Amino acid sequence: MDRPEQPAPQKGTVTQRAIEQIKEMIGEGRLEPGQRLPTERDLAVQLGLSRSSMREAIRALTVLGVLEARHGSGIYVTQLEAGDLLETFGVVADLSRGPQLVELLEVRRALESTATALAAARITETQLADVAKHLDAMNATEDPEEILSHDLAFHRAIAFAAGNDTMAAILEGLSSRTFRARVWRGYQEEDAFARTRREHARIHRALVARDPEAARAAAAAHVGEVEDWLRGQVEG
Repeated sequence: MDRPEQPAPQKGTVTQRAIEQIKEMIGEGRLEPGQRLPTERDLAVQLGLSRSSMREAIRALTVLGVLEARHGSGIYVTQLEAGDLLETFGVVADLSRGPQLVELLEVRRALESTATALAAARITETQLADVAKHLDAMNATEDPEEILSHDLAFHRAIAFAAGNDTMAAILEGLSSRTFRARVWRGYQEEDAFARTRREHARIHRALVARDPEAARAAAAAHVGEVEDWLRGQVEG
């Protein structure tokens, strides 16, 4: 009796397996940050996969920032800094439209409120002075570009003071200048500058008081205002 022919494995599935195996090698410490990868051929033999699948896996992981190609030297594991690996958040934020923008603001509200609560518990006097500097600069100008710049710096300083580099990197991506500028263009028509100054002042007071719950609530309300406005624009 003839055996039924087995379907050939789908290339995408094999490539995905190669990606997972390389990630596993990094996660288990068999490949360290900064270490050069074995050659494509040796890695394919080691993992029992085709060279074409290995090539596609390496290309995909390079695009994601997990690996980096050094001209004339080979492929290396990156240093795996949070900011490097999470750049894709910025790309998503910059290119998103409509309902996806609202979803991104929902994520940002959750993370920003947590980061601000952590900052209230951990912020140093030097960091607090940096936050205040950007708040004062926002209050001293009516120029939209300067206000946007100090708005970004205000939130960046708070995220840094939270002491969690991965969270700060995600927030940096979700709060890219391009993304904020797109929201500001419509939002500023509705007295946004005055409202933002008031909300920033409330956040700053909570940080000065070292009150994590007040800081959490102030940050959530601040991002929530923009989120509600944007949801109205999308659904209106």
